[in-house]
Amino acid sequence: MTDSSPRTVRELGEFALIARMNAGRIQAPGVLLGPGDDAAIVAAPAGRYVVTTDMLVQDRHFRLDWSDPADIGAKAIAQNAADVVAMSARPSAFVVALGCPADTPVRLVDGLVDGMWAEAARAGGSIAGGDVVRSPLLVVSVTAFGDPLLRPPVLRSGARSGDVVAVAGRLGWSAAGLAVLAAGADRELFAEVVAAHRVPRPPYQAVLGLPAVAEISALTDVSDGLLADLGHIAESSGVAIDLDSRVLVDPALEPAARALGADPLDWALTGGEDHGFAATFRAGLDLPPGWVAVGRVGTGSGITVDGVRRAGSTGWESFTSG
Repeated sequence: MTDSSPRTVRELGEFALIARMNAGRIQAPGVLLGPGDDAAIVAAPAGRYVVTTDMLVQDRHFRLDWSDPADIGAKAIAQNAADVVAMSARPSAFVVALGCPADTPVRLVDGLVDGMWAEAARAGGSIAGGDVVRSPLLVVSVTAFGDPLLRPPVLRSGARSGDVVAVAGRLGWSAAGLAVLAAGADRELFAEVVAAHRVPRPPYQAVLGLPAVAEISALTDVSDGLLADLGHIAESSGVAIDLDSRVLVDPALEPAARALGADPLDWALTGGEDHGFAATFRAGLDLPPGWVAVGRVGTGSGITVDGVRRAGSTGWESFTSG
């Protein structure tokens, strides 16, 4: 007896693929109308919403021999949800555009969609709609919407001299995992860092759980590298930032660094895609749970580490990195 179910998206067809992607899914409360009409309807309880978009391209942002489809789907949602949360908003809805070759296995798309929905739920939202199109490579483009919290949006431009620089979430883990994969090192031996690269786990609640009176002055997610992303805060705020290397390196990364002959501080400073958060807080106050002090804001401009400006790359740049 043979299995007659469609094996590729060509065999399944566009509209059957869309129906399969949405079958049995339950929308989050913020999605008033999901897939099935010309457009979705998303609630805006604050009278406005935060919106962002990001794209993943096969062999540029992920490799199918390194990551499972569910990992890729989760990563696509996580990097957008982190941007929404970094604007002090709670993710509510995601719109996804998928491009893929006609011979893409249906099971691959199933995995992508499962990963997307799992991370969307973890972030507090759901997938409200999207599009599918034939393309030479697998491409996932996500637009995310979020409801602003009661406090005003925390921008990159609010840091002031004397503020404490703090981070929530892991630094350098994704970069370490990428280095393991690129070097062909033992994936099982370094399974934790490989998993961190495949599927980031942004600590959404570290921001969403901040008390309304939290003295947070500037905020960003760490997507391109700590130096690069704090550099945006320093430039937007007209300040200098100095980081303390002693608190940046996670000891758990040292075995992988030794095996690869790498510097774990470089991973912490320039590796992105952990999608943790970096912020500045007013001095003299206890940091909220989940946040660790890593530096100080001063007068001047730029980023230094232990008082020294580092040469070379500060992180990911789309048209030069990779």
